[in-house]
Amino acid sequence: MNDAISVSDVLQRLQDEAKAGNVAVGTLVDALNSRGFGPLLLAPALVAMLPTGGIPGVPTVCGVLIFLIALQGSLGMPSPWVPRRLRRLAIQQQAMIAMTERAMPVASRLDRWFRPRLGVLTRAPVSQLVALFCAISGLAMIPLEVIPFASGIPALAVTLVAISMTTRDGALVVLAGLAVASGAGLLILMA
Repeated sequence: MNDAISVSDVLQRLQDEAKAGNVAVGTLVDALNSRGFGPLLLAPALVAMLPTGGIPGVPTVCGVLIFLIALQGSLGMPSPWVPRRLRRLAIQQQAMIAMTERAMPVASRLDRWFRPRLGVLTRAPVSQLVALFCAISGLAMIPLEVIPFASGIPALAVTLVAISMTTRDGALVVLAGLAVASGAGLLILMA
C-alpha cells in the first residue's frame, strides 16, 4: 500500500482530470492508479453517494466499478485492472467538476480529522477482508438503485473504507462496518 494521502488531494486530482476533459473511467483510474486502491474506490463511491447518484444508471455503474476494484484488493493484487468496456465509459464533465467542487470544502475540513491510527485495520489480512465487504457493498448498490438514493448507504460505507485506505485511518473501518450493517438491513427489508 502506498503512503497515506489526503482526501482533498484525491479530489483535486479528479477535478484536474475532469477540467482537462479526461472524464473517461479509464483515464480517471490511470490518474489514481499509483495511489493505491483507496482513491480508486473513493471516486465511484463519491459519485454514487452525492447527488450524481440519483441519475439513473449511475449507482449501477459505480457499484460494478467498486465491486471489480474491491474484489481485486481482497485478492491481494498490487494494482487494479478495469475491463476495457468500463474504461471507455465517461462521466459527464460538468457533473464530475460539480461533484468535486461540492465535496472539496467538506474534504478539507475532514482531512484534519484523519490520521494514521489503528493500523492493524488498514493492513493485510484485515484490509483484504474489508475490501471483500466493499465488493459486496458495490453489488448491493445495484438492487438498491430502485429506491432513490438508497444506494448512498453502501456508497457511504465504501467511501469510509476508501478514506481509511487512503489515509490509513483504521477508525473509519469501524464506522464503515456500521454503514454496511445499515445497508444489509435495508436489503433484508427489501427482500
